[in-house]
Amino acid sequence: MKASSNDLWSPTIGVEEEFLLVHPETGVPVNRADDVVTVARERFGLALEHELTGAQVEINTPVCHSADQARQELVAARQKVARAARLAGCRAIAVGAPPLGDASGEITDSLRYRRIARQFGALAEQQLICGCHVHVAVPDRETAVRVCNHVRPWLPVLAAVTTNSPFSGGEDSGFASWRSTIWSRWPVSGPPPVFESWQHYEEVCATMIEAGTALDRAMVYWDVRPATELPTVEVRVADVAVTADDAALLAALVRALVAQVTGDVSEPPRIPQETLRQACWGVANEGLRGNALDVLTGELRPVRDQLDDLVRRLTPVLEANGDLPVVRRGLRLLDREGSGADRQRRAFRTGQVGPLLALLDIDAEDTGAEEPSAS
Repeated sequence: MKASSNDLWSPTIGVEEEFLLVHPETGVPVNRADDVVTVARERFGLALEHELTGAQVEINTPVCHSADQARQELVAARQKVARAARLAGCRAIAVGAPPLGDASGEITDSLRYRRIARQFGALAEQQLICGCHVHVAVPDRETAVRVCNHVRPWLPVLAAVTTNSPFSGGEDSGFASWRSTIWSRWPVSGPPPVFESWQHYEEVCATMIEAGTALDRAMVYWDVRPATELPTVEVRVADVAVTADDAALLAALVRALVAQVTGDVSEPPRIPQETLRQACWGVANEGLRGNALDVLTGELRPVRDQLDDLVRRLTPVLEANGDLPVVRRGLRLLDREGSGADRQRRAFRTGQVGPLLALLDIDAEDTGAEEPSAS
């Protein structure tokens, strides 16, 4: 994906989503990725990616020119993955961490994943978690680093949009995003520091690779980073969304935020890395309807109010690039249904597995829901 000076207000985007494969009745993770990948390719022409464990698969949208296009691509891909999973004897669900069963997975048999398993041991096995990554095109590497500096203060708010992993082992973890807590165990994870230039970024990455805390640049797992293989900024702070509408809301906000700051030559807010970590932890714990540190004011504030602040800030860009209807639709859904974590807690309040799996099934999209309009 490549942006030019003429389309920085509406850069292209791509979305990656990871899904968990579970037993269709018990909801316990099953290592059926090989089967699902094969069925998806042979029966539906869909190229799925393997992930670190055999109970996960990943979809990638093509290059999209709007958040609504990304939503449509996600809905279509989710439906194909769901059908492939059923044919492979399992179920694909959109959840940040396994709500039921063992939270560790069987490492995928590939050279890279075997290297990760040897280097990081049990930490790798415990990464049976699923995220959503949004890529937004930028014109060059220096711009990518500058954009990351400007995006980082908003990482806690962006994480709040798709908090979707309250359960672990059949019990409420007390977190809206238990995935975030598991993910934070990696030595290179969470909010990045501020970088002075692309060279500075490269030097820091080289130090971590030399130290053995990352095998390569692909293991630089910061919540926002210049992508390793694409001319994009990658925002990777979020749980996989419970629905494509939630994912589209996240994608629209990330796209607008990156577009807004791409041409910003001012100094970014120098929020200390530890302050951002505290705010991200607060959001992971409290969720969308709780309170968390506002890193720009230093005050504890409702997360939902902070999301409104971000939307107001981005409204001119959202209007210009046509994504405002998607954002309004997504916000209405959040206000009506709550986050994915809220929805899961309601579905699982009686301890019945069926309603929870029905909610999380990636084929459970409300295809009859209202479409975004220009109003």
